[in-house]
Amino acid sequence: MRKYEIMYIIRPTLELEGKKALIQELNAILTSRGTETVSVNEWGTRELAYEINNFKKGYYVVLTALATPEATVELDRVMKIKEDVIRHIIISREEM
Repeated sequence: MRKYEIMYIIRPTLELEGKKALIQELNAILTSRGTETVSVNEWGTRELAYEINNFKKGYYVVLTALATPEATVELDRVMKIKEDVIRHIIISREEM
């Protein structure tokens, strides 16, 4: 397993219960594939550097995890489909 840093931005118009449910759903994708979640850091609503899909703010979530490449590929696929995730990035933090 490799160490990954995952950051995603949730659209700000989503209600609090919806945000919590989405975060749990995305974490479940990783944990169901044997991932160890090291930390979940919710930064909250912040100004975006530039407008994305007519949103000027977004709800930021940063996740550090020990995961397999297969788990991150599945997470990436799901986040591309989710309309509530307006931007995401997955970075491997270990050198090969």
